[in-house]
Amino acid sequence: MKRAVKQLLKFLLVLFILLNIITAFHAYKFTHFYDADKATSNSNIKKSGWDITKDILFGINAYKKKNTIAADSAFQTVYLKSSTCPKLEAWYIPADNAKGTVCMFHGHGSTKSAIFDESVSFRKAGYNTLLVDFRAHGNSDGNTCTIGYDESEDVKLAYDLIKNKGEKNIVLWGISMGAAAVSKSISDYDLKPTKVILEMPFGSILKAAEGRIKMMKLPGEPLAALVTFWGGAEHGFWAFNMKPTEFVKKIQCPVLLQWGKNDPRVTEQETNDVYNNISSTKKLVVYENSGHESLCDKEHEKWENEITAFLK
Repeated sequence: MKRAVKQLLKFLLVLFILLNIITAFHAYKFTHFYDADKATSNSNIKKSGWDITKDILFGINAYKKKNTIAADSAFQTVYLKSSTCPKLEAWYIPADNAKGTVCMFHGHGSTKSAIFDESVSFRKAGYNTLLVDFRAHGNSDGNTCTIGYDESEDVKLAYDLIKNKGEKNIVLWGISMGAAAVSKSISDYDLKPTKVILEMPFGSILKAAEGRIKMMKLPGEPLAALVTFWGGAEHGFWAFNMKPTEFVKKIQCPVLLQWGKNDPRVTEQETNDVYNNISSTKKLVVYENSGHESLCDKEHEKWENEITAFLK
């Protein structure tokens, strides 16, 4: 009997170690982007059974996406840098007779060109826009991403750039990871924007990891907790403290929170938790036909109407 128990304990220990090794690999792939020129030329070839197994065990390589819009004479390409931050590339696009400036922040794995349509609408409403490539994204330097934790410094650098221009009416807009980074930056650096627009922020990194894992048709727990732990450990921070639900408590200006009802990653409960923790003037808008995607593109008329009304 004792021998059987000992064998069982050994098996469970080996299983635990293997599970941690696998989730550590997944955490690394979730927070690391490879340069696009390292992508294999046979990426469109159908994967073998072994290739699929490797993806499940060790995660899928993600490559930095390139901006799909070329800056023209209307764009001012600017660079943001601090002693602790890689060089960031941003586009400053002025509007005629501007009422203020909207600083814009994209989601995980995206680029500033992916939020260009939103920029067009903001300028139509009479606002300059500053579109930022987060670290490890687009044309910005770096390859590691912390799902909003360190990216909160990127938000501060953008805010400071516009503030130092003498702008008094600064609006912060972010989608998904961008929204999480905005909320953390306000909390950490005591930023004082005039208004804030958050689209589909996750409630915590733990919830974000759970959503990602479920998209892979795998059980969220205990894998999400292990991915969260290793993701933070690999980058030197306690990831369980990355909670936009807590950060939004520090926001003191009006907030527009928006969410797509068909979102497979951010739940309705997360959205309600974020909303309920905002103590300033607030509004929640649910988009009935949208998922975790550009609400501006999917339900453009409704999105533009809500944005225009909020900015008045």
